Amino acid sequence: MPVSRPAQPSKPAPQDRPDAADSAPVPGTQRSHAKEIRRQALLNAAAMLFAADGFNRVSLEDLGAAAGVSGPAVYRHFPGKQAVLADLLLTVSRELLEGGRRVAADTSDPLEALRRLVRFQVDFALGKPDVIRVQDRDFSNLSPEDQSEVRALQRSYVEVWVEVLAQLHPRVDAAELRMRAHATFGLINSTPHSVRSHGRKVAARTARPLLESMALAALTADLTRASP
Repeated sequence: MPVSRPAQPSKPAPQDRPDAADSAPVPGTQRSHAKEIRRQALLNAAAMLFAADGFNRVSLEDLGAAAGVSGPAVYRHFPGKQAVLADLLLTVSRELLEGGRRVAADTSDPLEALRRLVRFQVDFALGKPDVIRVQDRDFSNLSPEDQSEVRALQRSYVEVWVEVLAQLHPRVDAAELRMRAHATFGLINSTPHSVRSHGRKVAARTARPLLESMALAALTADLTRASP
């Protein structure tokens, strides 16, 4: 009786092999990546132009030209200028909240967590002064819905700081801790803007330690005085 041989497994086609799939370019992914790069370029241009000239004086054509595209091409990414402003401020607010949560979760020592939060906020202020100026001046140009969302994100970010401060000073009222956090944001965020508006530029290596030490002093000074 003849012995039947087991069927040999067929060779996978090149397109079915894992290494081929991993190395082959995916057109859709490339398009998405290119679109995201262009969107970010438009947001960067918006931050620069809105900060310099104000939201109402900047046209979509101005944004497109600054980002290297035509004015009508902006509509491929945003339905209008207000949507650009909304995306700019919402993106930054989300980044601050997510980043703040990561920073606070990186250590169980509340004082070290506070130092890292201060460093994180200083990095933001020194790295994105244009966005801070746009937030201060053009927030009212957002739709009511976008204003509510930005405020909600910012309130959540404040609470990250309050939770860390409460671990350091459990007997201090949360309202005072919240006030300390807001005052610290004002200190850190306004300094790069005020220096820039007077036509002088302070190097980050000079501004950073000064801002960090002043912020920590504002957050920790005389907190026990409010204790019962």
